[in-house]
Amino acid sequence: MDTVDEQLLHQPTIETQQRKPMRPNPIAPYELRIGNLRVYYDVEEEPEFVVNIRAIGIKIRHQVRIGKEIVDL
Repeated sequence: MDTVDEQLLHQPTIETQQRKPMRPNPIAPYELRIGNLRVYYDVEEEPEFVVNIRAIGIKIRHQVRIGKEIVDL
């Protein structure tokens, strides 16, 4: 959780090695990569700045598992 806080506290929409904007999908517009974990989030800037974590998944090879589902992103 400390890594999530560090990465998303300042400029969460700026692309880095760990933060990426995603292609349009039903989950979230941004992805944070922490090892094999994937944190999917969006950002609200108005009326105040808020980062909403939409899902957390585990990447195994070329698949992401969120809960018990394998999700195509």
